[in-house]
Amino acid sequence: MTTVHSDSGVLAGDERMLIDGELQLTGSGAMFDVINPATEEVAGRATDGTTDDMARAVGAARRAFDTTDWSRDVEFRYHCLTQLHAALERNTERLRRVIVTEVGCPISLTGSQVDSPVEEVAHWAEVGRSFEYLQDTGVHDSQAGPSRRLIHYDAVGVVGAITPWNVPLYLNIAETTPALMAGNTVVLKPAQLTPWAGSELGRIVAEETDIPPGVFNVVVSNANEVGAALSADPRVDMITFTGSTATGRAILAAGAPTVKKTLLELGGKSAHIVLDDADLTAALPMAAMLACIMSGQSCVLPSRILLPRSRYDEGLAILQATMEGFPVGDPWATQNLQGPQISKGQQDKVLGLIADGVASGARLVTGGGIPEGLEKGYYVQPTLLADVDPDSRVAQEEIFGPVLCVIPYDTQDEAIAIANNSIYGLSGQVSSADEDRALQVALRLRTGSANINGGQHFGLTSPFGGTKQSGLGRRNGLHGFEEYLEIKTLGLPPA
Repeated sequence: MTTVHSDSGVLAGDERMLIDGELQLTGSGAMFDVINPATEEVAGRATDGTTDDMARAVGAARRAFDTTDWSRDVEFRYHCLTQLHAALERNTERLRRVIVTEVGCPISLTGSQVDSPVEEVAHWAEVGRSFEYLQDTGVHDSQAGPSRRLIHYDAVGVVGAITPWNVPLYLNIAETTPALMAGNTVVLKPAQLTPWAGSELGRIVAEETDIPPGVFNVVVSNANEVGAALSADPRVDMITFTGSTATGRAILAAGAPTVKKTLLELGGKSAHIVLDDADLTAALPMAAMLACIMSGQSCVLPSRILLPRSRYDEGLAILQATMEGFPVGDPWATQNLQGPQISKGQQDKVLGLIADGVASGARLVTGGGIPEGLEKGYYVQPTLLADVDPDSRVAQEEIFGPVLCVIPYDTQDEAIAIANNSIYGLSGQVSSADEDRALQVALRLRTGSANINGGQHFGLTSPFGGTKQSGLGRRNGLHGFEEYLEIKTLGLPPA
């Protein structure tokens, strides 16, 4: 089921999907190619699941939730997720090779793609085991007299998880393991461009854990309608999705007839406000690096840099020097920190948006094309655009490539207004020599999170999500765990 290229480290993942405890190919035997974005070559294949396969997976998850003790047996869930964590640890190096092959992530950066999500399984197992599912809130007054009240947290039911291609293993785990530990059953639909991050997880669950048939299912497909079928199925109680805002809107519409609970982490166009007293040599090299790491394929990284006009040229020079020296190339070479875009379509989109930005008046400082010597593979040069109009397409649309848009400003209030001038509200950043001043600016950003002077908001113990059209709900922290639970309030006579 796998193909190994020992000379390059390339490793194809499992071709099968997991439905009702069985690793299987789709009935017709149809397959689709998985392309290595660093070479443009076929790295292997995956089964091309259908809407009928999705219907069977949803049926299995529905049966497992309705007829087994999975939702009520916390200790068994803990046992199964502890098994899963140990199994993922045993498979870490295989998973690393699969991720570099299908994503093009530089091997030097796979800690966040592989190692961190593996440890996340253990985290959610502990959170779910210690969570207080029945809470006594004491005696409360009511019109009928005093009443004792309890709050009970119930599993939502069947959770459909639809995940993207940029950090696929991480998001496959982040969107399913807290749901499982909360007592739900799950159907995972991995991204079409990165099916193996899902099929490998399904294989490990089936072969190395006691997770019962139907509790966890993975449907791999190259067809958009298969994910759409999951969103619309009335037997699904909740959809969790990470991806584009356009797809998020479609998921909301599909779930509306059954009023599905929906957890969405959508697009971003985060701004980094560099205040006039900031240490530019401390703030800007990292800002340029963040634009290029993961080939810019991250919704949370600041892609708009707001520089005070009084220090504009100084800041541009620092950004330019960093981006021109950034190591781009073969993801298997440990010195490289930027690999290819995920696909030819994504490469074309990024290059097209750069050209559109220049046509709209932006100044191309560096980059803007394909790196010399990397004509094979979907590479894009680290690109710096200056004098960007805050209302232009490149300042408003998520590029998802190694592109920084630099916008000058005159006053602090103007910088805040520019940062908030977006349909998105996922994250942001503020740099200043005065931490309190930076904090006051960050508090005025209409975002779900913000970093100050290099601090990091993101982590398993803190809620993460967006405002405006960047999403609904939160991942991580207790807030994130509770997203996969329903609240039931119980009234009893006072003791």
